[in-house]
Amino acid sequence: MSAALQMTAFGLALLSTLFLLLATCTDCWMVNADDSLEISHKCRGLWRECVTNMQDGVRTCDQYDSILADHPVKIVVTRTLLITADLLAGLALATLLLGLDCVKFLKEEPRVKLKMCYGAGIVLSIGGILGFVGSVWYAVDVYVERAMLVSHNIFLGVHYDFGWSCWLGMAGSTGCFVASVLLTCCLY
Repeated sequence: MSAALQMTAFGLALLSTLFLLLATCTDCWMVNADDSLEISHKCRGLWRECVTNMQDGVRTCDQYDSILADHPVKIVVTRTLLITADLLAGLALATLLLGLDCVKFLKEEPRVKLKMCYGAGIVLSIGGILGFVGSVWYAVDVYVERAMLVSHNIFLGVHYDFGWSCWLGMAGSTGCFVASVLLTCCLY
């Protein structure tokens, strides 16, 4: 039972870490949601803004000036939280891999391996919480920005919704947290 639980937690942690990494690297955190604009598809991400022409499929991206330049708070906070979540999830994944019963590392020390799994669960939960806070922070800021424009009757021609990168960040963070619950609560 313990080995099956460990493998399930490892698989979920691996998938969730990949989701978090993809969310951090991809550029579709906000997507234009105006149905009248069928000429192009515009995505904004943490690192660049891309426009895809729907007629010929040509995609052009504008990189943000610099990582250290003045950016909106939502971009800086989300970048920081997601990069930290990525690093913590990667560290937890490596620790969990070494703590699995099926790995021959420290085979004669089952209590140490159990503590490694428990520690990996704690680090995964911290990474999952940070990733979730970053993703939700960005999503709430997009919603508030749109609500402010609507409340002031300002229409810029395009309004944005949450993109698939934002949803991927939330899914990866939730998966990390579920894997941490499996490792910390169910393994003992």
